[in-house]
Amino acid sequence: MDDLLVNGVSLVAVIMGLVEFSKKFGLKGRALIALSMGLGVVLGIAHHIAQNGMPQTFADWFNTVIFGISLGLAASGLYDFADKRWPKLEG
Repeated sequence: MDDLLVNGVSLVAVIMGLVEFSKKFGLKGRALIALSMGLGVVLGIAHHIAQNGMPQTFADWFNTVIFGISLGLAASGLYDFADKRWPKLEG
């Protein structure tokens, strides 16, 4: 799980915060889930490269992309799960 931390901050929490922030600009529904997936993939790939260096082989690239996709799926799944279960805050 430490693989998902940057300076002690969870990447999933950062993604969730960015998705919540985007609501203030009118984004809603499935666009929010797509945004969380996209942010997860991009930040996951960037984090994996920052930790392990630029991938040199196909296997390195494959691992990096799978890490990004996994983070995207975790973030979008968590967002979708939480969005359906917690009360909406008006503000």
